[in-house]
Amino acid sequence: MLRAKIAPENPDANLGSYTEACKNFSWVQEEKEFTWSTTGKLNIVHEAVDRWAMAETHRNRKALIFEKAGRVKEFTYAELSEVSSQWAALFLELGFKAGDRVFIFLPLCSEVYCALLACARLGILVCVLFSTSSFDEIDARIRSARPRGLVTHPDLVERLPLQAMTCVEHVFLTGPAGLDLFPSEIVVQDRLGKPPEAPIIRWVTGDTPLFLIYTTSGTEWPPKGVVHAHKAMVGHRATAKYVLDIRDDTILWTDSGEPGWVTGIVYGLFAPLLHGITSVIQGDQFSASTWYRTLERYKVSVWYTTPRTISRLMEAGDDVPARYDLSNLRHIATVGEVLSPELFYWARHTLKRSPHDTWWMTETGMICIANFPSMTIKPGSMGKPVPGIEAAVLSDEGEPVSEYTMGELALRPDWPSMMSALWNDEERYRRHFRHEGWFLTGDMVTQDEDGYYYYDGRNDDLIKVGMRDTGPYEVEQILGLHQAVAESAVISARAPDGRTYFRAFVRVKDGFTPSKRLNLEIRNFVRANFTPEIPLSEIVFMEKLPRTRSGVPLRNVLIAQELGLPSGDVSQLSE
Repeated sequence: MLRAKIAPENPDANLGSYTEACKNFSWVQEEKEFTWSTTGKLNIVHEAVDRWAMAETHRNRKALIFEKAGRVKEFTYAELSEVSSQWAALFLELGFKAGDRVFIFLPLCSEVYCALLACARLGILVCVLFSTSSFDEIDARIRSARPRGLVTHPDLVERLPLQAMTCVEHVFLTGPAGLDLFPSEIVVQDRLGKPPEAPIIRWVTGDTPLFLIYTTSGTEWPPKGVVHAHKAMVGHRATAKYVLDIRDDTILWTDSGEPGWVTGIVYGLFAPLLHGITSVIQGDQFSASTWYRTLERYKVSVWYTTPRTISRLMEAGDDVPARYDLSNLRHIATVGEVLSPELFYWARHTLKRSPHDTWWMTETGMICIANFPSMTIKPGSMGKPVPGIEAAVLSDEGEPVSEYTMGELALRPDWPSMMSALWNDEERYRRHFRHEGWFLTGDMVTQDEDGYYYYDGRNDDLIKVGMRDTGPYEVEQILGLHQAVAESAVISARAPDGRTYFRAFVRVKDGFTPSKRLNLEIRNFVRANFTPEIPLSEIVFMEKLPRTRSGVPLRNVLIAQELGLPSGDVSQLSE
C-alpha cells in the first residue's frame, strides 16, 4: 500500500469539497433534476432522449456518434427519439406489453441502441447478448428469461438454439431475410413505418424492470441475471456528474464496450444521454492508433476506460501519443480492475492527465467508490465512497473491522441504482443481505486512516498464507513487477488432498521466451518479494489471457480450464 499522495487535478470540478458534498448530499435532491419529479410521469427514455429532442437547445445536438470499420453514424437527439420510437411502434403493433422480455443478439452496431431504447420506452425488459456468446450460454439465458422477442442479424440466426427458441414469438432481423429457420422472422427495415408525430412512450414506475445482465462474481456459478429498474437513472446521472465530471459541453467516450457490459449500458448510453451530452462509441478492435485517433477526432473531453487499455497503450510506446492532439482531454477515469501505481504514473506522465480509478459492479448499477477529480489521489486506491453511499469493511460475523484490516466491502442499501432483483433467484439475492442492514459485495478490501479503500480480491479466492488471508490480486501485483511479465491472471485452486494453492497465467513481454528456467525465476521472484510461504504452484505461459472487452480477466474461464470443464467460446471476447 503506497503512501504517496497526488494533489487534486481539478479542485473546481463538479463535486467540489468531498467532505462538504457528503455532508449536504441527498438522493431526494438529485431526483429534482428529472421532469418526473414534478409531472409524476416516469420513463428513463423520456429523460434521456425525448426531453432533449423537444428542447431547441438540444434537439440538433449529437447524442450518439458510432464508428466502426471506417464508417461513422451519428444521431442527434431528435433523430434518436424518432428512430427508437419507430422501433417501439413495431413492438406495439405486435402486442408487446410491459414486463415482456426482448433479447438483442447482434454484433456491436447502432441497431443495438435503437432496439434497446425502444424496449425501455415500453417497459420491456431488455437483455443484450454478446455476439461472441457460445451456444450453451445463449441456450441457458433464453431458457432462464424466456424472451418473447429476439433481435438478431441473419448471419447469427444459425447460432440460436432451436429447442430453447420455442418461447420466442418474434425474431427480428436487422438484415435481409435469413434462412427461415423460425416461422416468425421479421425483417425490421421492411416493417418500420414513418416516424410517429410524437414520441411513443409508456409511463412506468421507478421499479419497472429496465435491463437484465447475466454475470458472475468471483468463482460463482451459474451466472446470475441481475435486474435493474428505471429508477436507476438517478444514480446514473449523479455519478456521471460527480465522478466523471460531466458538463454541458462534455464529449464522453466510454470505451469499455457494448451494452452487454453494465459499463457500456450505464456510462456508454444512459448516463451521458441523461445529461444531454454526446457519447462516442468505437466499435473497432483495439489498436493504439485507433484509440488515440478516436480521442483526437471526436475531441473527447472525458474518457472512461480500463487499466487494461492503459496497459496496452503503454506497451505501444511512450512516443505514440505525441503524434495526436489530445488537448481536449481533461479527465480520465478507469474501471474493470485495480489501476496499479505503475499504470497511474505512466498515464499521468505520458498522457498529461491522472487516471482516476473507480469501483462498482453489475449488482450496484453505478459507481460506488471513486477517486474524484477534486480529491487527493492515493495511487493504488479505489478511492472513497460516492456521496450518498455508506460503505464499511466487515468481518465474517458482520462487524466493522479496524483500519488496515482485510474484510468484506459492504454498502448500506438502498441507493437508487442498486439491483432490484436476481432473475428467478430470490435465494441468491437474499445472500447479499445476510448481515442485516448491509449489501455484501463479495469483494475483500482494506481501509486506511483517511477513509481510502484498497482492493484485495474476492472472498472466495483467498488463501491463508502464514497468519493472513491472501488473494490473487496481491500475487498479480508482485508478478507485474517482474521484468518479463506483460500481464497476469491468478486463480486459487484446490488439490486432490485438499490443499489450496495459487496458479498464475502469464503473458511475457516481447523479447522474452517462456521456458522452465523463466518459470522458476518468476516463482522465486514472487517468493522473494512477497513471502517464501506463498503457495504458487506453477506459472502457466499463455500467448493471450482471456478477458472481457472491458479488460477484466476471465478467471472463471481459467478455473473451468483448470478443472477440465466447458468454458465457452472466449476467442473473441477481448476483441
